[in-house]
Amino acid sequence: MAFDNIKLDKGLYCVGKSFTQALEELDPSENYHGTAMEGLDSYERQLKRFGIRVSGASSDRVEKFFQNANTATLFPEFVSRTVKKGLTEASQLESIVAATTQIDGNDYRSVRVAGEGASITAEGEEMASTMVRSRDNLVEMNKFGSVLNVTYETLRLHRIELLAVMLRKIGVSFAYNLMERAIDALLHGDGSVAEAAPVVNRSGSTLTYADLVSLWGSFSGFSMGAMITNQTTAQEILALPELRDGAAGLDFHGSGHLVTPLGAVLLVNSAVSGNQIIGVDNKSALEMVQAGGVITDYDRLIDRQFHRAGISTTVGFAKIFPDAVRVLA
Repeated sequence: MAFDNIKLDKGLYCVGKSFTQALEELDPSENYHGTAMEGLDSYERQLKRFGIRVSGASSDRVEKFFQNANTATLFPEFVSRTVKKGLTEASQLESIVAATTQIDGNDYRSVRVAGEGASITAEGEEMASTMVRSRDNLVEMNKFGSVLNVTYETLRLHRIELLAVMLRKIGVSFAYNLMERAIDALLHGDGSVAEAAPVVNRSGSTLTYADLVSLWGSFSGFSMGAMITNQTTAQEILALPELRDGAAGLDFHGSGHLVTPLGAVLLVNSAVSGNQIIGVDNKSALEMVQAGGVITDYDRLIDRQFHRAGISTTVGFAKIFPDAVRVLA
């Protein structure tokens, strides 16, 4: 079926798959290799079909989405994609999440790992064992949402690019909320004592480079790939004499990229309290569980009555290896 013959309707917003996934089944992108449409996904081909420009100074007005029933069906996906773009651009999760799991419902049990791992085994001796089993408790899933309080009459004459700025800001707020929840999971896990992050004590009231080395050295069998702290403590780290070498200073002053103490990515987040610095093995510590992606209230969006259309995402976090996290305090 050619992309310009597809009938668009609400049925493409199916449970268990995204609008684009449903559209790809009708109009696979692989059919466009070697054509002018190569590089566009099925949704982007529909925008091109109806001549809807969604970015730049020459972007169309919002009312272009509502010229007919087909184009109105494209609007919720635009909202979801734009919110997701803001979320992705502001997200720090890729620096601390070791695995991401997609689920269909809201109930999910992660795994608990115990054992000795690999070891040298003499002939005839029993090999070391690792036990992997399902956890007793469910991962706590949290719904992060926002309501788009705006009427069609308000935005119909404004450019789509302006609406995109507002939607990306919603995505940014999602990113901050998700990171706060991830930090809580790193510190406390599911609330059990065994999953509380071990504490490495500072040598004094003033942070020293030796303290960072102690945090780095407290990882046994794991490697500290990220450090998370708040703005105040991050400034203490950046001011340490050992981190003010020419190369690090030049990169920070020139690009704004934070230095990487002991090879660890330095992340700044206000959810970290006091003078804490959280050290994380970003390849072993945390699992992110997603129940779908960014969801929009497509009925109201399509029917133009979107003065209270909901935008949400449901996510949970679980520790994989509790020992892959340490806290300097």
